[in-house]
Amino acid sequence: MIRAFDNLSLPLLRWLDPEDAHRMAIQGLRLLPPIRQRADDPKLAARAFGLNFPNPIGLAAGFDKSAEVPDALLKLGFGFVEIGSVTPRAQPGNPRPRVFRLERDEAIINRMGFNNDGAHTVLRRLAARAHSGGIVGVNIGANKDSANRIADYVRLIEIFAPVASYFTVNVSSPNTPGLRNLQQAAALDELLAKVIDARERVRQNAGDTPVLLKIAPDLTLGELDDVVHTARSRRIDGMIVGNTTLARPSTLRDQSRAKEQGGLSGRPLFQLSTRMVAETYVRAEGAFPLIGVGGIDSGGAALTKIRAGATLIQLYSSLVYKGLGLVDAIKRDLTSTLLRTGRDSLSEIIGADAATITAEDWPV
Repeated sequence: MIRAFDNLSLPLLRWLDPEDAHRMAIQGLRLLPPIRQRADDPKLAARAFGLNFPNPIGLAAGFDKSAEVPDALLKLGFGFVEIGSVTPRAQPGNPRPRVFRLERDEAIINRMGFNNDGAHTVLRRLAARAHSGGIVGVNIGANKDSANRIADYVRLIEIFAPVASYFTVNVSSPNTPGLRNLQQAAALDELLAKVIDARERVRQNAGDTPVLLKIAPDLTLGELDDVVHTARSRRIDGMIVGNTTLARPSTLRDQSRAKEQGGLSGRPLFQLSTRMVAETYVRAEGAFPLIGVGGIDSGGAALTKIRAGATLIQLYSSLVYKGLGLVDAIKRDLTSTLLRTGRDSLSEIIGADAATITAEDWPV
């Protein structure tokens, strides 16, 4: 079923404007016939942040921004889905065009700007599927014109705590002016203190909802020291490493499109994001698990990210080029690796190469 869907849809979607193709993909998932979900190999199960994941492959935020199709995505084989980024008030985002394919690089540049339907519409959708099961995280952000961005995050914790499997505090999008400043030590400490306090206030009625922090891959190692120290001191539950990059590697072949403003994702991000996973892993010292994101387009890439320190991984841009069948392909490769090496779980190799990776030359 998924292979047939990819064979029919990928050529068509690649002819369309990227944002129109994305909208069509969402509509297609709405109309997808019921799929009999195949059980995952138990060896792929993972536990992180107090949650049990059937497999470690998640859909990154940015695809289902307003929680329109999380259940359809879960049925396609993802171990978890992250919706958002959601802001308190609906906002249109930046002017179009704002998404660009770098076909020869299997990359994407976007400057979407947190376009979404707003917290109350998203809450209604998540509440309607509250008994459907599956892990659905909520990625939260601040409105572009907010007078108090920290208050936006606190409000979103209060709104979504009853329906979120976990929260991702997104302070790393490059497309909302000034947002990345919240990664600076003092601002981040204040933000996380107030977010955790909000989570604790609603815990009695909403239960214990893990809070994760999503960071940019563009941090210096000194900045990363501060971020991890603050995350540990505020006792957050995990980190996602990382968001899109403002860097433009010299290896990019589509140099004309590379000049577009926005965050770069996809294959060219793999080395930098993997290095940042390893650097974060050695600094966290087991205090919390990591989700590795950036350029994962094969079972080998997923395995590398796990060996760098990721307990879970997320995909998005690679699906544009490889299709939804990539999820099953990665799961097959991971299962085969465990079988070939005689291991019972991926947990046995998390961070196995982190020290080696951090000793290598910095990715260019």
